[in-house]
Amino acid sequence: MSLNHSGAIIGAAEIPPRRSTPGVSTLEMIARVSRLAVKDAGLIPTDIDGIICGPQVGETPQHVPATIAEYLGLQPRFADVVDLGGATGAGMVWRAVAAINAGMCDTVLCVLGNTREPDRISRSPNRNPIREFDVPYGASGANQAYAMIAQQHIAKFGTTPQQLAHVAVKERNNAQLNPDAVFYGKPLSVEDVIESPIVMSPLHLFEVVMPCGGGAALVVTSADRALAMKHPPVFLLGAGERVTHRALSQAPSLTTSPLASAISDAYRMAGIGSSDIDFLSIYDCYSIVVAITAEDAGLCEKGMGGEWVEHHDFSISSDLPVNPNGGQLACGQADLAGGMSHIVEAVRQLRRTSGNRQVQQADVALVTGNGATMSEEVALILGGANT
Repeated sequence: MSLNHSGAIIGAAEIPPRRSTPGVSTLEMIARVSRLAVKDAGLIPTDIDGIICGPQVGETPQHVPATIAEYLGLQPRFADVVDLGGATGAGMVWRAVAAINAGMCDTVLCVLGNTREPDRISRSPNRNPIREFDVPYGASGANQAYAMIAQQHIAKFGTTPQQLAHVAVKERNNAQLNPDAVFYGKPLSVEDVIESPIVMSPLHLFEVVMPCGGGAALVVTSADRALAMKHPPVFLLGAGERVTHRALSQAPSLTTSPLASAISDAYRMAGIGSSDIDFLSIYDCYSIVVAITAEDAGLCEKGMGGEWVEHHDFSISSDLPVNPNGGQLACGQADLAGGMSHIVEAVRQLRRTSGNRQVQQADVALVTGNGATMSEEVALILGGANT
């Protein structure tokens, strides 16, 4: 599809270049120029529902869109990083138009900024919220953050550690059908999980993802061209995205994730509901994530995620299988490729090429991705050749 006349630039601003910018953080620079561009467009911040930024922000080496969105007080439906050197600005423009035409967002802020203090050994003062309000009090790292989420779910809804243990057990059972899984040949019981060491209360060792090495890749083409390819096509039917925060202290809620809105958008784009999903291939870095995802996907009422993971059958013979390959908890998490592995598994299931772990009714899949601490969320609805 051509982008000819399908988008327009409606606001522009610039902070004039200076040889040095003493005492200014990168985030402050980005905030100042963003405010000017939004004002030039005649808009207010809440009109912005997409953000595209560069890869370099002095205050964070990763989660850049979330850090910027959090600092600007935005909760975008679409976020992206462009890393094309001097072509980054130009690359942002067409990607913004493509995202708008795809229905992912309506109005995108494209922003770049950097500071320069040649006489300073270190960078400008780090003023992002996670450094101000979380890290000084020991709130640093994924284990601590997800443990806080689990504690809140337990306190608010009466969820029990035994219920959450079922996530690890059921995914480990699925992994026994996957020779490529790290824990293939190593089944698990609820007692094993509860008796394993506490990593960060209330989370036990076996309900915390084990990092490992590996890789994943996808090739995407047009729907028309896909019909002539080697394998049955796997179509993108719907997508949704939300970014709400970077620091856990800034999260709108600890028990409802941005995934709730992202999944809702994906369902709407695909024209389906939760009852139309044949299997789940969902992000599962910690047991609590699966319980909350079930709630946010409309599979159970809010607060009932603990009961859902305890009583629902995750296996390929159930009415709604969950992570047939074992997920990250049982198959393994190869850093960022661990998130893509859920898409790879969904593709194999929808192609009917999963061997002895093949889900019999596999036409429509819900796939989720989770970044930072349940703050950068993406939902995909994928469909097989019959959809």
